[in-house]
Amino acid sequence: MIEKFKSVRIIFFKLPENQKIKVARYYKFLLFFHRNLKANLIYFFTKNKKIKNINLFEQTFYSQNGEDGIIKIIFDRIKTTNKFCVEFGIHPYEGNTIYLKKKKWNCLWMDGNGDGKNIKKEYITAENINELFAKYNVLKEFDLLLIDIDFNDYWIWKAIDGYSPRVVVIEYNSSFPPTESKVVKYDPNAVWDGTNYFGASLLALVKLGESKGYTLVGCDSRGINAFFVRNDLIKDNFEIKDIKELYKSPKYEKKLMENILDILRAKDV
Repeated sequence: MIEKFKSVRIIFFKLPENQKIKVARYYKFLLFFHRNLKANLIYFFTKNKKIKNINLFEQTFYSQNGEDGIIKIIFDRIKTTNKFCVEFGIHPYEGNTIYLKKKKWNCLWMDGNGDGKNIKKEYITAENINELFAKYNVLKEFDLLLIDIDFNDYWIWKAIDGYSPRVVVIEYNSSFPPTESKVVKYDPNAVWDGTNYFGASLLALVKLGESKGYTLVGCDSRGINAFFVRNDLIKDNFEIKDIKELYKSPKYEKKLMENILDILRAKDV
C-alpha cells in the first residue's frame, strides 16, 4: 500500500500545474463529500443562532483542515463589508481563501515562492509587512487576514499596525498545551525546519489577540489554525468559551513529546 501511495505521489508531481489543480480538487471532493454535506445540514438547523462550536461547520473545498466551512459560517454570522482578504503562505491548488476567490472576493495572496502573478512573490517579515500592505493597497479595514508562514506568524501579526481585519486566522503550535504562553525567538530569516520549534502557542496568540482587540472563537479539529474575530463582532454571534475548551491537540505527524528539546527552546511571553 505504501509503495502504491509513493507511486501515485510521483505521478502527481509530474503532472502539469493545471492538471495538478484538477486532480487535487477532485480528490478533495471525494474525500470530504460526507463531511461537507453534514456541515450543510447542521447549518440549516442552526441558522441565525449563536455559534457554539465552529468545528461542526468544517468543510473542505480547497483548504486542508476544514477552514473553508469555518470561514463561511463566521461570515454568515458577521456578514461581509468589502470582501477583501489577505493570505500569505498559500499554494496554487491549496489554500484557505481560494474558495472565497471563486465567490468573487478580492484576494491578495503573497508567498516567498509565489509565481509573481496570482501569488505575489514576497518574503514576509515583521519589518516589511506594513510596507507590503501599503504596496498592494490593502484597505485599512478589511474582512479577513490569514497568516501561515510556518515560523514567525506571531511576530508578523504583532507587527501589523494601522490595519484592522475583522477576522484573523493564524497557525498556532498545538504541541504546547493551552496553559503555556510560548513563542519562538524572532528571526527574519528563519524557516520551518520540520521540527516542533515554530510559531507560538495558542495562549500566546490569545494574549496578542486580546491586546489588538480580538477574541478566540475556535480552532480547527486538527490543531493547525486558530480563528479570531474582532471584539465588536462577537456579541449575538458567538458563544465565548475558555481557551481549554477551544484548544485542539495536534492531529498531524509530530506529537507533543516527540520533540521536547524544540519545545524547550521557545520563550515565554
